[in-house]
Amino acid sequence: MPTKKKAPPKGKSTAAAAAAKDSSSLEGRKAPAFALADHAGNTVKLADLIGTKKLVLYFYPKDLTPGCTIEACSFRDQQAALRSAGAQVVGISGDSTALHEKFRAKHDLNFPLLSDVGNEVGRAYGVYKKKSLYGREFMGIERTTFVIGRDGVVRKVFPKVKVAGHTAQVLAALKDLD
Repeated sequence: MPTKKKAPPKGKSTAAAAAAKDSSSLEGRKAPAFALADHAGNTVKLADLIGTKKLVLYFYPKDLTPGCTIEACSFRDQQAALRSAGAQVVGISGDSTALHEKFRAKHDLNFPLLSDVGNEVGRAYGVYKKKSLYGREFMGIERTTFVIGRDGVVRKVFPKVKVAGHTAQVLAALKDLD
């Protein structure tokens, strides 16, 4: 008796499925739309962030951890250069708005942090992946940065970011967009 082929899951296009597997596949495509709560509980939409400025959208694993703190403080310290390049910075992780507020206050962060508690946006951007640490496998955010043009198109993707020197790489990419 022949076996039936399973139909693809409803509601998920091939493009969305491809994007969910690899963040780099978004380069040259419209950034997936989202609406998330910021550190203060206000809803922030992608549509509110694009149009007048370029967007540096960075996904990071966890508030108040060493690598994430170094990355966030680097973006904080380079805020004037980023603004001069016509960009704004927004961070996204799966942490709560309350933890985001604590992280911002402790390190005097000068840009919004958005809360993706269910990791739906992380999935849409292809950064919520299987990871391993000390032989244990788990799902989590792979540190990734997206440079998005004023038109909402992803211009550059930095997957598997190493925090040392990353802000300089982002600034160079922003200058290449002009």
